[in-house]
Amino acid sequence: MIKVENITKTFGEFTAVDHVSFTVQEGENLVLLGRSGCGKTTLLKMINRLIEPSSGEIYIDGDNIYNRQPEELRKKIGYVFQNTGLFPHYTIAENIAIVPRLLGWDKQKIRWRTVSLMEKLHLPGEYLSYYPQQLSGGQQQRVGLARALAADPPVLLMDEPFGALDPITRASVKKDFRQLDELKSKTIVLVTHDVQEAFELGHRICLMDKGMIVQAGRPEDLLFRPTEDYVRDFFEDQRFQLEASVIDPKDYDTLIRAFDHFKNKGK
Repeated sequence: MIKVENITKTFGEFTAVDHVSFTVQEGENLVLLGRSGCGKTTLLKMINRLIEPSSGEIYIDGDNIYNRQPEELRKKIGYVFQNTGLFPHYTIAENIAIVPRLLGWDKQKIRWRTVSLMEKLHLPGEYLSYYPQQLSGGQQQRVGLARALAADPPVLLMDEPFGALDPITRASVKKDFRQLDELKSKTIVLVTHDVQEAFELGHRICLMDKGMIVQAGRPEDLLFRPTEDYVRDFFEDQRFQLEASVIDPKDYDTLIRAFDHFKNKGK
């Protein structure tokens, strides 16, 4: 569904993204993971032309995105911002309806879609007439997700979507995210610096550093088969929790024995 070929982005003499290539299969959740400043958000924004690359090509469903106007491209791509990006002077209903209106949907269809998404995201119907500042951070983030999904785009880009939430709210919103039927057919690229989040939500992970992809693969590949020391060290502080999250429950006895051996060796 998405193909990135040799993408580079420079700002003056600084290289933010350095000759990056990867593909995302239809229906796959790909996570761009890395520390602040590694280039992951810049890379994400180039997929819907919020930032133009210095060189390279990007294809969505076989079409070169640079053959289309940015405004038309974005109507087919949902985008979820870290800080919701809701328009403060629009009601919740108006925020969710932005792209369907641009696509020329009739009012009845927009109303049905908006109400349906509100129900699926556990938001009371009376909130439709509210303004963003009247909602909590978690509620605003749900509205931001509803807005990104409103026109049923095949591709969804998410930039640190849970990063601004407190831990309890973040866990609740992520739970709804994982259970939402609307997302099961989407091709998703998600940016995060949260390792646990990457392992929870990603089918594959691209670990980035200094504008480059250091290693790409399934969570267990990066954890158990790192290609270099940087990858091994990146996960070291949370290794036990991460191993527990990717090991099959029937293998827990093996994990416990390994942990006991590690603990006794430390003594």
